[in-house]
Amino acid sequence: MFQFIQQQNDLAVLLSQMEQCSVYALDTEFIKVDTLYPKLGVCQINLNGQIVLLDGASLDFTEFWPKIFAAQQNVFHACSEDIDLIYHYADQKPLNNVFDTQVALAFLGHGLQVSYQNALKTCLNIEIEKDQTRSDWLARPLTQEQMCYAANDVIYLTKLADTLKNDLKVKGLYQYVLEDCQNLTKEIAIETPLAELYTDIGNYRHSRRELMQLQQLSIWREQITKALNQPRSFILRNSTMIDLVEKNPRNNFQLARIKDIRPNIVREHGKMILDLLKFLPPEEEWPLRIAKPIKSNSKEVAPKIDALIESVVLKTGIPKEVLLRKKWMNAIYEHVVFRLDEQSLPSYLMGWRYDILTQPLIALLKEDIEYLAMQMKIAR
Repeated sequence: MFQFIQQQNDLAVLLSQMEQCSVYALDTEFIKVDTLYPKLGVCQINLNGQIVLLDGASLDFTEFWPKIFAAQQNVFHACSEDIDLIYHYADQKPLNNVFDTQVALAFLGHGLQVSYQNALKTCLNIEIEKDQTRSDWLARPLTQEQMCYAANDVIYLTKLADTLKNDLKVKGLYQYVLEDCQNLTKEIAIETPLAELYTDIGNYRHSRRELMQLQQLSIWREQITKALNQPRSFILRNSTMIDLVEKNPRNNFQLARIKDIRPNIVREHGKMILDLLKFLPPEEEWPLRIAKPIKSNSKEVAPKIDALIESVVLKTGIPKEVLLRKKWMNAIYEHVVFRLDEQSLPSYLMGWRYDILTQPLIALLKEDIEYLAMQMKIAR
């Protein structure tokens, strides 16, 4: 039913076989409990129906990863964590040849986060067990149950992908899905610049001083987590950082009362954290306030925007939640109000959505620019 490869010479044979196949169905099993970077346990691959499990604990994957990047297509289900792992181990990015069956299911109206188990039941009427999700994939030997679980994740993946591709092509959506998959893998490849990490933690309620403190804390946390290869939450959770800047502790006693802060962090890094909160650069260097999310625009333009989005949904058959995300809409607001270059827009808005959605939305919002500019000013 499947082959479990633990020897390098057996992997060499597989690499030769991969030369004869242009599409791979892939999955990974890994552990990421006490580390920042994932530890590969098993990599599963389906080559034209041949199921192979690769032992992440004993094999050198140096020659394997380039095959993945050179493939015509790699099929995954919910690929984000798998892609992140591949980037880490291959030390290469982005991976531009991905077809994600979860993305495909979203385009076909099944929701944004359909599980693999539910996808197989819905599309192929196949039921599989998912009882090994929390297994220790680094322990050896692997149990028969673990290996069967891992194999199941790719045995049916090719058939699922073929079924979805046919449905997408009938609806004229296949190229759209490929483009969104490519944008997804590029998004995973982009590391947020250190100076901007605070924007994922702070919000419009925070003062410029608090944002400056969050900026310093987030840079320090990122540097130390990478140096120690520990999860960010092991150092400071996002909620803990928010509590720090809102309560602004002045000593270790006050620091120890901050939400969810670990005692060892207070002992080992307390002085550094207090210094980061206290010693700030000149006020002119502090970040600007984060704009308040704009939930609606003026009464005159709002109905036109709703009508535009609905017309695109009807024309394409693409669900609204796939067509336009809230953060993309906010990016369009900022593009119009601050007269930003179009290249600052998310890549999702610059492809197939550009002519049918992005440009028309920009045109509508320009009719409303005075109202939007006022709202942005109030938010800042």
